[in-house]
Amino acid sequence: MAEEEFTDINGNSISLDCQTHSAFCREFTVNSPKLSLRKVMVYTCFIWIFAYAIFFFTENTAFLSSAIIVTLVGMMGYIHFVKVDQETLLIIGSLGVQLSSAYASGRESTTFIEMNKLKDIVINEAVYMHNIIYYLCILIKDPADPDKVTSLVPLFQNSKPRLNCLVHVYRSCQEILAQTR
Repeated sequence: MAEEEFTDINGNSISLDCQTHSAFCREFTVNSPKLSLRKVMVYTCFIWIFAYAIFFFTENTAFLSSAIIVTLVGMMGYIHFVKVDQETLLIIGSLGVQLSSAYASGRESTTFIEMNKLKDIVINEAVYMHNIIYYLCILIKDPADPDKVTSLVPLFQNSKPRLNCLVHVYRSCQEILAQTR
């Protein structure tokens, strides 16, 4: 079990935990920084003070109440659907690849791709805003023509690690894929 520190495309610190379960099974976990309580409190206070200032001049209680409700619902939605704390890639040479995401609320989402559908795992590049970023993705075979690719499944979409972290994961995945071919 080796845990290394890397950064994401925005320069934020992330950690990569690599676990080797066997020669044909490895697990990679990317942990993003936890949600900052200080940041949440600052945004909440700013919105509520702004809403109270408008209430003070207009004496419209509906605006104040709706601002509080929208802020609370927005925070719960962000924590439950957007903020991902951990992304995991589990590659098992004989079975396939499992992708898992753990959200800040505790919710988890998991996807499994069978090995016979997997063509390859590659590092791809994309233009993101005004930068070129790299991302790891799985190439899915076309059932009719195994030489063609039908779709791409990007990995670590939320943590967005930099190239040096992706190369580490890529090389380990290729070792396992080379043993199964």
